[in-house]
Amino acid sequence: MIPLLVGVLTAVAIAALAKSTRFDQDRSFYPTVLVVIASYYILFAVMGGSRQALAWELVVAVAFSAVAIMGALYLPLLVGVGIVAHGFFDLVHYTMMENTGVPDWWPGFCGSLDVVLGLWVIGLSRSGRPAGC
Repeated sequence: MIPLLVGVLTAVAIAALAKSTRFDQDRSFYPTVLVVIASYYILFAVMGGSRQALAWELVVAVAFSAVAIMGALYLPLLVGVGIVAHGFFDLVHYTMMENTGVPDWWPGFCGSLDVVLGLWVIGLSRSGRPAGC
């Protein structure tokens, strides 16, 4: 339960800081966040020492990064959808591949962060803001 709460609070903090600093007015801000979010599993695969996990995590990270780039260039809504999708990926990751480097608390933390932040980005993109999201 604590990882979920910390994830939600972290998402709120990221959104608030991005808004207060106006970083979120840059079209590349939230797409960059999605690319970074997707890269953590690569780190965990390296920590776990599995080349097979590393290969699969690279494939997944490239897919989420492609969504981030497409969203940044063409359809900002895709960025929010991609972040939410990554949140659901966090929750089912363990059923899809074995990556021993992933901390036990990570799926709850990152999943809740991603869903809350992604919904925020979807809301921004649907509000008609001129910048990326």
